[in-house]
Amino acid sequence: MTRQHRPPLHLAVALDGAGWHPAAWRAEGARPGGLFTAGYWADLVAEAERGLLDLVTFEDSLSVQSADLTGPDGRTDQVRGRLDAVLVASRVAPLTSRIGLVPTTNVTHTEPFHLSTAIASLDFASRGRAGWRPQLSSRADDAALFGRRTTPRITAADVGVPGGIARRLRPLFDEAADAVEVVRRLWDSWEDDAEIRDTATGRFIDRDRLHPVDFSGEHFSVRGPSITPRPPQGQPLVAVLAHAGVPYELAARGADLAFLTPHSREGSVTALGDLETAKATVGRPAGLPLRVFADLLVFLDDRPGAAAERKERLDGLNGAPLRSDAEIFTGTPSELADLLLDRQEVGLDGFRLRPGELPHDLAAVTRGLVPELQRRSAFRTGYTADTLRGHLGLARPANRYAAGRV
Repeated sequence: MTRQHRPPLHLAVALDGAGWHPAAWRAEGARPGGLFTAGYWADLVAEAERGLLDLVTFEDSLSVQSADLTGPDGRTDQVRGRLDAVLVASRVAPLTSRIGLVPTTNVTHTEPFHLSTAIASLDFASRGRAGWRPQLSSRADDAALFGRRTTPRITAADVGVPGGIARRLRPLFDEAADAVEVVRRLWDSWEDDAEIRDTATGRFIDRDRLHPVDFSGEHFSVRGPSITPRPPQGQPLVAVLAHAGVPYELAARGADLAFLTPHSREGSVTALGDLETAKATVGRPAGLPLRVFADLLVFLDDRPGAAAERKERLDGLNGAPLRSDAEIFTGTPSELADLLLDRQEVGLDGFRLRPGELPHDLAAVTRGLVPELQRRSAFRTGYTADTLRGHLGLARPANRYAAGRV
């Protein structure tokens, strides 16, 4: 396939603390003193928007960060603590105009009714640029924050077996699928023209255009309707991070965008095939698009070898080599462009890049990688849409409850 006939490449950046390397906060140029300020996040998102990226994601969690999947690790030499992802996205929304904003929220211990209104409100605040990444939790210390339930626990044996974690947590994935379904129904519970706002008659809403969602499932029952009108996008973008079969099914059931974590070109082919299998398993409609990005943790420098040297210095500060669920790339923007375009050929729509060190590697993406891709006619030179769904070529969905209304 020639470059002229390839679909446009999509790029996202995952923002987390001082960067995805645990020692990034100690790097030259890092801003550890700003991690809990609005200005820090505003600067990062503004840089991403200057690079014309499709979207940024914001990480979140209920308990403090830990290198141990099962609970706190007791470390004090890494960034601990974070701001609420939805509130950060809402704060930067009026400071930006085009880039998509996708916060992460927990669905295991948070009611879908509250999640639906939070993301709908973000879509209003951003004028149609909101997305949502639902995330589940099996940590005992997360459950202890609420004291209402226990959850399945990951064991050491699960970690060492491919797909073991996902199988252990299948009940939580099933619950997450229900949560996504409820949130989507609540976004549709107001028809687009439910608000009349007629001062002459004194009618603000048309009650006939507000609908109960009447969801009843194993995990919760929700009557509805929402307290928030239908969002500007109709359905804000739902993104799911998926590593294996059970998470692939969650993405296939309810996502518009899947983030996969292959570690090679061949791994990308395998992951895409497994996702197609998951779509068939859950019965996803053939005409319902699902965009697919691959995650890469990146260290970028113009001088060959400099990125690898920088990562090694951070590894030394951390006391161990960096480990990640995503493939780790060290190199130049040109070398990364080669990799992305090669991987695109197997069927990926785009990539979510995790900067190893902030703000350094974010700027290397926007000021190094993006111009390189533009020189190859592989990336946009300007935004052509105003909404996040528009950036990804996804239509605004019809309201399920308004179907058939004359």
